[in-house]
Amino acid sequence: MEKEKQTRTEHDLLGQRELPADALYGIQTLRGVENFSISRFRLSDYPTFLCGLSWTKQAAATANHELGLLTDEQYAGIRAACEAIRAGRYHDQFPVDMIQGGAGTSTNMNANEVIANVALLHMGHRPGEYGYCSPHDQVNRSQSTNDAYPTAIHMGLYASHLEILPHLQALIDELRRREADFAHIVKMGRTQLEDAVPMTLGQTFGGFASTLEGELKHLDEAAADFLTVNLGATAIGTGICSEPGYAEKAVGALGRITGWPVRLADDWVGATSDTSCMVGYMSALKRVAVKLSKICNDLRLLASGPRCGLGEINLPARQPGSSIMPGKVNPVIPEVVSQVAFKIIGNELCVTMAGEASQMELNAMEPVMAQCCFESVDLMRNALDTLRTLCVAGITANPEHCQAEVRRSIGIVTALNPYIGYDHSTNIARKALETGRSVYDLVLEEGILTQEDLDTILDPKNMIRPVKLDIHARK
Repeated sequence: MEKEKQTRTEHDLLGQRELPADALYGIQTLRGVENFSISRFRLSDYPTFLCGLSWTKQAAATANHELGLLTDEQYAGIRAACEAIRAGRYHDQFPVDMIQGGAGTSTNMNANEVIANVALLHMGHRPGEYGYCSPHDQVNRSQSTNDAYPTAIHMGLYASHLEILPHLQALIDELRRREADFAHIVKMGRTQLEDAVPMTLGQTFGGFASTLEGELKHLDEAAADFLTVNLGATAIGTGICSEPGYAEKAVGALGRITGWPVRLADDWVGATSDTSCMVGYMSALKRVAVKLSKICNDLRLLASGPRCGLGEINLPARQPGSSIMPGKVNPVIPEVVSQVAFKIIGNELCVTMAGEASQMELNAMEPVMAQCCFESVDLMRNALDTLRTLCVAGITANPEHCQAEVRRSIGIVTALNPYIGYDHSTNIARKALETGRSVYDLVLEEGILTQEDLDTILDPKNMIRPVKLDIHARK
């Protein structure tokens, strides 16, 4: 019996190449791998993008089958292949670099070839026997890279968006728990890093939670644009090489497969060159990144010390902080989350510049835009979980220290301002600065207020919210 060949031969416009006989990708995937050794980001690194590709290809196949352009057997094979990819199989057959020339053609063909070869296996044939199911004539039927690729990006990013929301909500919930835990601890608020007026430590963490809660809506609003697609527009938006009614059938099938309210763009030409949905979503994600970094900055400041800083809270100790200074523990979790924020902010700029680079009827820079978007969502999800589980959940407070700082702060004179007037308040603040004595002692010494009235004004519950007290200073 003759030994089975270990390779197979495939051909394209540029000639012939040998591939492993059992490879589920084809010659154009091979050329893509050879041409674009650019980054370490491969299609296989982004499962939601592969889901987007499989949804798009299955929707196209559904429309083509309804129009009589695919046999029952071909359609069943393509559908089975797409479902297998979504189930996590064959991801190792997507080796193409995310960052590539050709406006995504290598990605589209990688998907076409893998789906065709898996379909062939399902049909009882060997990989490469494209006479039964071809990457071009069947899997890519009625499509161009220029409508299938952006549609897949939209679907993959919308799936990624839905995945990230629970992670953001979980961090918000953890911050709310710290808000409740620390509601009774009075501390000094600060503006421009200077003592301001008293507040509770709970209010600090409640503020963190509130600023992030607003971003859930902004992310949702930005992500909604992904649900408008140009599937059926083919090369430039004219629908060439597709049959009447194909676009509507394909987009309808895409909505049924995903369960999302997907709609066909009103103007296919405009939609084919427009990448503003990625620009908009990255802008929304950048807002979250900016706020996360601000929160991390505050956590590091509040925990600074332990003896020569603010020292109002304690972050969980995660690792020794120095190779030379014994006993030092660094705020490594807030530090790494801020670095993630910087990376996302940089990716947003890249997406913005690439979106601006669109020319005529296509934006050839979509590959780097997609890579930046998928990477940023993954980074954000990991950062949210890391900050929540390894930092926020384990934060403790130093209530006695917080109270002592409030008592000795000059900032509490602001609470006296409505009762003793601005001039008295300024005079007390100046003397406190010059002598190092407390505002409390100086007010009593000068007889401006009785001790009972002073204690009422400086009662923590009266300094952390609007209040009207019937107190009058002595003339």
